[in-house]
Amino acid sequence: MEILNILICWVICWLNFVIIDTFFGLPEKPGVRGAKVIGEKIKKIGGDLNGGYFMGNIVCSPDASAGTLLASIMYYLMGVDGGILASFFVWIGNRLCADPGYAGTLGALSITLIIYLLSPFISPKYFIVGMVLAIFTIQGFEHRYASKLLGEIYRRLL
Repeated sequence: MEILNILICWVICWLNFVIIDTFFGLPEKPGVRGAKVIGEKIKKIGGDLNGGYFMGNIVCSPDASAGTLLASIMYYLMGVDGGILASFFVWIGNRLCADPGYAGTLGALSITLIIYLLSPFISPKYFIVGMVLAIFTIQGFEHRYASKLLGEIYRRLL
């Protein structure tokens, strides 16, 4: 049953942050300076430039992946109040990075609501594991293919 809970949370977390980040335009252009460098390097190794911008924005500023992970941890520790507190911290992080968007804040708030709604069925601790796996599939597994997947999602959703 634990493996099933982890898989469910992995899918939910992955969709939560990829859809929000795509909606907020992370694949469209670099939101912060470092994202442009990362996007161009990923393109040079055969990846997708838009997917590379998406990945670069993840690394360089608190986006929905960071918000989802932080809110999952804080919800586990403190309940709903922890998820809301994490949202506030992510919002501050975005302002410190001069990030013009609110993807991280929305990611933290949305996962807080999702965990709250699913907490009678799935323990919040599984969302932490699910989000770590979601980040790994985008950032740690294979940059070329992950960037192509993200670029394709971007083109289909927008």
